[in-house]
Amino acid sequence: MKLIVVTTPTFFVEEDKIITALFEEGLDVLHLRKPETPAMYSERLLTLIPDKYHRRIVTHEHFYLKEEFNLMGIHLNARNPKEPHDYYGHISCSCHSVEEVKNRKHFYDYVFMSPIYDSISKVNYYSTYAAEELREAQRAKIIDSKVMALGGINEDNLLEIKDFGFGGAVVLGDLWNRFDACQDQNYLAVIEHFKKLKKLSD
Repeated sequence: MKLIVVTTPTFFVEEDKIITALFEEGLDVLHLRKPETPAMYSERLLTLIPDKYHRRIVTHEHFYLKEEFNLMGIHLNARNPKEPHDYYGHISCSCHSVEEVKNRKHFYDYVFMSPIYDSISKVNYYSTYAAEELREAQRAKIIDSKVMALGGINEDNLLEIKDFGFGGAVVLGDLWNRFDACQDQNYLAVIEHFKKLKKLSD
């Protein structure tokens, strides 16, 4: 099962070092999600990450970055719902119901389905799925290798995500909450936790 990490919405000093270390530990895909931020900050971050990992990065904003940095692809969501008209390459998108996944997944390389559990990173963003509904979607082959689970994913429920038949798990809050940019001297806790998640997802 794929393990995908989404960046924090804001930039911080150690970010490029942590992302590089995550790739070194076997991160499959990084989603660069920096809503409402100037493109120059994303460009700067990308220049600090070794080129060899750019092919594993998907951007949620400033889609021209895909070509400029030879990234893996782009991600569509409510803020950026359409790909550029002359775009070709990898596209993923966000979905928020079983019905939406069913209708949209055939058009994309993969889709995010959320929130599977109550969100760790977003306040008052609660799961809308019952376990039986997910089982039913699995039986109907709506949940398959093209569907990535997002929302409240942590080490306690990662194996359940695997069991539901998802093609991947998308991690955000559970990982980044282990690093405080203002206080922490190093980011070992993030890397150690990632290794634990990676082991469970493999």
